[in-house]
Amino acid sequence: MTDLLRAPAEIKYAEELDWLESIDDHPKPFSWRLSPKMVRLFVLGSERADGLDREIAQKWFGDRSFVERAIVTLASDRGLLLIGDPGTGKSWLAELLSAAICRNSTLVVQGTAGTTEDHIKYSWNVSMVIAKGQSRESMIPSPIMTAMETGAIGRFEELTRSTSDVQDALISILSEKYISVPELDSDNIVFAKPGFSVIATANSRDRGVNDLSSALKRRFNFVRIPVVTNKKSEAEIVRFRTEELLRRHQIELDVPPTLLDVLLQSFADLRASAAAAGSDDEKLESALSTAEQIGVLEDAILHSNFFGERALTAHTLASSLVGSLARREPEDLAILNKYLHGVVEPRSKAEGGSWPEFLEGGRDAIATLS
Repeated sequence: MTDLLRAPAEIKYAEELDWLESIDDHPKPFSWRLSPKMVRLFVLGSERADGLDREIAQKWFGDRSFVERAIVTLASDRGLLLIGDPGTGKSWLAELLSAAICRNSTLVVQGTAGTTEDHIKYSWNVSMVIAKGQSRESMIPSPIMTAMETGAIGRFEELTRSTSDVQDALISILSEKYISVPELDSDNIVFAKPGFSVIATANSRDRGVNDLSSALKRRFNFVRIPVVTNKKSEAEIVRFRTEELLRRHQIELDVPPTLLDVLLQSFADLRASAAAAGSDDEKLESALSTAEQIGVLEDAILHSNFFGERALTAHTLASSLVGSLARREPEDLAILNKYLHGVVEPRSKAEGGSWPEFLEGGRDAIATLS
């Protein structure tokens, strides 16, 4: 499967999942492929105390209790709602959990203002309906219905971006565990098989877009995913994603640890500035998440590989940071310029290292965009 642009977790880690399944002798709920203990191990990685013959890499970086609560929820008959700021790894955790539990993380509905009830229930193949009439064969099941029929995990991304009628339809599915098909005279109810559950995600910044009703909230267990603030944990995430990026693009390029430190410190500085800001106009539009940090690094790596000297430099990193975070003009450019002059310039004089070149790269990028 090397010809896939982005392989889902069950394909990407297929060999590892097969091995874990072969040694798994712990109790498994419903039709789960792995036991809860092995699901946790797959997501968080192995430790020496686990006594395994091989190492299982950590794939999601966060508090163990969040993962355990998510797994326990899916072993019950309640839905799981992962909520947090953008870029906190909610979707990635949902994908990993689905891959480990049912080996299928692709039964996904994307919540938008245009998502309809059909997207979570079913629709019809019009040509087949015209030719043969309405039947099970002419029905197009939604990813959620497919998950129900196969006892798998269905995923609903950005739940709060979908309208209230779509959310109301999900209440019925989570409560009754079946979908009625009134257009059919017989075989007109699709029942959920054991193992079916729903993992939904929601951005805490979307509060007020389409708030969840109290009835829908009762059908979910909430797991709040906080922003990663621990520098060590964030560094591990960035390194993990960077290594993955280099492998995917088959790039052999040196990423100096000192430049990762510069990137981490820059985001920490900008977050502190945003926290101290008195109004939204004084904050960058960016959420300054770990995911955006990885995006800045990816942009810098690709630019260095294709247009640079095949080595990441502080100048390129600063240029990518400004280019990625300056979304409003002139507000964001003014905030970044203030950061460079008020924080980076004194630090470059005091500490030296990569900071003087980083300062120069940031100034050049702002001058280009201004």
